Amino acid sequence: MSRPNQSILRRKPIGEIEEEPGIGHLSRTLGLWQLTAIGVGGIIGAGIFSLAGAVANKTAGPAVLISFLIAGVASAAAALSYAEFAGMIPKAGSAYTYGYASLGEVVGWFIGWDLLLEYTAIVAVVAIGISGYFGFLVGQFGVDLPAWMLGAPGTGPGHVVDVFAIVLCLVTAWILTRGIQSTGRFELVIVGLKVLLVVVIVVLGVLHINTANYQPYFPFGFGGVMTGAATVFFAVFGYDAMSTAAEESKDARRHMPKAIIYSLVIAMVLYVLATLVLTGMQNYKDIDPKSGFATAFESVGLAGVADVIAIGAIISILTVMITFMLGVTRVWFSMSRDGLLPKWFAKTDPKRHVPTRVTWIVGIGSALLAGVLPITTVAELTNIGILSAFVVVCLAVIVLRYRSPEIPRSFKTPLMPVIPAVGVLFSLWLIISLPWETWVRFAVWLVVGLAIYFGYSRRHSLLNPESPRHASEQRTAPSSER
Repeated sequence: MSRPNQSILRRKPIGEIEEEPGIGHLSRTLGLWQLTAIGVGGIIGAGIFSLAGAVANKTAGPAVLISFLIAGVASAAAALSYAEFAGMIPKAGSAYTYGYASLGEVVGWFIGWDLLLEYTAIVAVVAIGISGYFGFLVGQFGVDLPAWMLGAPGTGPGHVVDVFAIVLCLVTAWILTRGIQSTGRFELVIVGLKVLLVVVIVVLGVLHINTANYQPYFPFGFGGVMTGAATVFFAVFGYDAMSTAAEESKDARRHMPKAIIYSLVIAMVLYVLATLVLTGMQNYKDIDPKSGFATAFESVGLAGVADVIAIGAIISILTVMITFMLGVTRVWFSMSRDGLLPKWFAKTDPKRHVPTRVTWIVGIGSALLAGVLPITTVAELTNIGILSAFVVVCLAVIVLRYRSPEIPRSFKTPLMPVIPAVGVLFSLWLIISLPWETWVRFAVWLVVGLAIYFGYSRRHSLLNPESPRHASEQRTAPSSER
């Protein structure tokens, strides 16, 4: 039997996490409303402007509203679990760090490895969504772009690559390399404009609802609603990526739980209203899967409003890309700081204190995905991983509540263990609803992760006393040395 400190289930001591060693330094500059803006920025975006239309058109019909509500219930149960952890372990890494501290290293590794792919894919799918609105917008101004640059292969006649989506991914990476304080301010302003845009859409759209468009309400049956819920689940999380910024919050223990709850409540109210308007303005069969609201307003003779929506969508959905690219870079940074990935990735910029290296790697990786894959394929790929992370976090909060009740918690998940159990069951239900191809891709990614863990990570982990980095870094204060 392996000694405990060599076990794949060895856990990071929670009491030592805030003082853990590292070779990178993150600045604590984000306040409550900046954190909330990052959360809302991650939740509201392609879900309204692109994915809602795609799911209504092909999967759920007008019942896409029910799909959002089902996904929202599952997300809320998980959000409360995240809120407890965020107030208890205010460090970068989110579900990766929570799993590592509660269920063991191998669990934390798989969730971290999982999130590296899922968050990167989310950045890509959002870029594809914005690209659809860009194509609509330039067409309104009479600009005829070459078909080859307007989308991934198979998404339209003559499409070869989505050039605009690629550019957006690289621009997002550049914004994040400017520093977390600049990013937080940018998110706060743009998210304010985004919420205002959605409110305007709802107010104007209500005036053009035709109730006949709600019939039939379940054209694809309840199975279509569940498949739609599993797909739009992508649209009702974002607070989890925001929680990766805990180490950059001024008062993480107090602000992170509030920001998680505030962001989800604001987003769900806007989602319900927006989907009700979209499917009421236009028959689900006629909704454009890539630029739903823009074409819906155009169909009722409000082309000017459609142009404003397209411009607003391009600007506002950018915040989703920022939130999730922020998330993946902080998870990667944390895994590297813990020794599970090479320390080269954990080094931060000496001036701006952000992990610039991994930011550019993620930017390029998401650009490649966005350039060659259709939006539905990438969206389905993202959800199974996030749902798996939600299962782990909900289970972990139950385990830790009963195993270590003495640990200070600034927020406690109510109705323990009922709420986390609901999160587990809903997440598993939604996972089952996903296409089998998604399971295959997910399994391949996890097999690769398994090979890396046993080939590199287990041996180099800072919790392994035989790790090459253990002696020199186990009690070294964080620095931004190069």
